[in-house]
Amino acid sequence: MNEPLSESEGTFTGPAETHTFDGILFDMDGTIVNSTDAITKHWHKIGKELGVDPAVILETSHGRRSIDTLALYDQGKANWDYVSHIEGLIPKEYGADAVEIPGARSLLASLEHVNARWAIVTSGTRPLVTGWLDVMRLAHPRNLVVAEDVSAGKPAPDCYRLGLDRLGLTAEGSRPSVLVIEDSPAGILAGKAAGCQVIGLATTHSIERIQQSGADWIVQDLRSVTLLSKVVGAHGQIQLEIRHALQR
Repeated sequence: MNEPLSESEGTFTGPAETHTFDGILFDMDGTIVNSTDAITKHWHKIGKELGVDPAVILETSHGRRSIDTLALYDQGKANWDYVSHIEGLIPKEYGADAVEIPGARSLLASLEHVNARWAIVTSGTRPLVTGWLDVMRLAHPRNLVVAEDVSAGKPAPDCYRLGLDRLGLTAEGSRPSVLVIEDSPAGILAGKAAGCQVIGLATTHSIERIQQSGADWIVQDLRSVTLLSKVVGAHGQIQLEIRHALQR
């Protein structure tokens, strides 16, 4: 987690705001769960196998697909069979090292309760995502976009565009209002490029980097995002309250 804010960065004291959205797209790591310690141990293990300093790998691996990271060091391991295998082991081997992001459990459960349109859009593989959701006993989305579903990872917008499509929110001529919730600069850039509004979580990166990426709101964690209601109507919109956002 990040250090306390300096006076020049601002304070998390923004007033409550109510906004209506057609759907929500969540990132996974750093947004729903914090698996930093587990991922660090994972890359230390892989780094030793590759003969690469794990610290070098970790400098650029967060928010990036493992297949793209591995391609920098060993093209022979940059394939989906290998990546899915090693990522599927992470929740099993290091499950005790992960924690849920505060507020994630209640927000996901409330969205499921009203049958809202939401999905997870992640740079991880399907075995990694479903493994964490199972270990943490968190709600599973009906729609999921994973690393192997797109040819270009974040910050390319492909994954979030696919997420919109899977929520049924890309009909020609429509302009849906969709919220992306992200923690990484690459993910924020991807969400904005896909035409979404973005909440940046100050869970893994500096406030400065989140601001530079163009997040519409910056909050400490998901305790600042609450489902108020599902709007009655054919489109099934939802009303969210966003509070305690960063104020400069």
